[in-house]
Amino acid sequence: MAMLANPLPQLMDDPTGKVLGLDLPSGRLIGPAAEPLLWYADEPAGPENWARLAPARRAAGLHPVLLGGIMELADWELAPYEASYPGDHDAEDVLEGFWEAYAEEELGYGPEDWPGLAEAPELQEDPDSRAAKVAGAATAEGPLKGARMALVPARRSADIPAAIGWTGPLNHEHDVARLCAVLRSWEDRFGIRVVGLTHNRLTVSVASPPIVKDEAVVLAAEHFAFCPDAMDTDLDEYANSLLDNESWTFWWD
Repeated sequence: MAMLANPLPQLMDDPTGKVLGLDLPSGRLIGPAAEPLLWYADEPAGPENWARLAPARRAAGLHPVLLGGIMELADWELAPYEASYPGDHDAEDVLEGFWEAYAEEELGYGPEDWPGLAEAPELQEDPDSRAAKVAGAATAEGPLKGARMALVPARRSADIPAAIGWTGPLNHEHDVARLCAVLRSWEDRFGIRVVGLTHNRLTVSVASPPIVKDEAVVLAAEHFAFCPDAMDTDLDEYANSLLDNESWTFWWD
């Protein structure tokens, strides 16, 4: 695996980002000076901020994400050096392992009931356009209200939690890269983008949500394995909430 170039140190001498072809608002770098984890805006994000920073992905390999909200980033614990590489893990293996660990006790299903991965539906909207829409709405209400825009050097949006060493799911999984492997699979099948992180919540936009109930039930099993804490009903009822839903939010105790 080739080392990912980190352009963030260039912002130390050029905080506006012009050297990277960007026009950044006031912000600061978080992490070691030689290898910052992210750029973090000084002011809470508004509905249009995501669209303003989205070009950073193509221009500099920096992925936009909302960070903060109900708990300031300064109060989080980030552990980037404890995460492995998402590409080293197989998404179905990760999910099936969690299913075997939790499904029987919490849902009454055995290991043999694991349904596999849901089929990819037809793409409904450009994933980045859907992400901008979901991010804009998230800044107005809910747990991401008051969150700030950040830019993270990562190979893809799905890798953001591992890239910054997010510890939100620590009570469920110690290596967040294993969950990022699942996010990569959802990125490929459902056009997700990691839109926002609070200290213990993950919100993703979904460009290709399921439109058929049977596939939504299979996806519901994936969601349960990924985050059992977020499911307070049975798979069938939860599946109804996934149909045509443009965003998914997960939280861990």
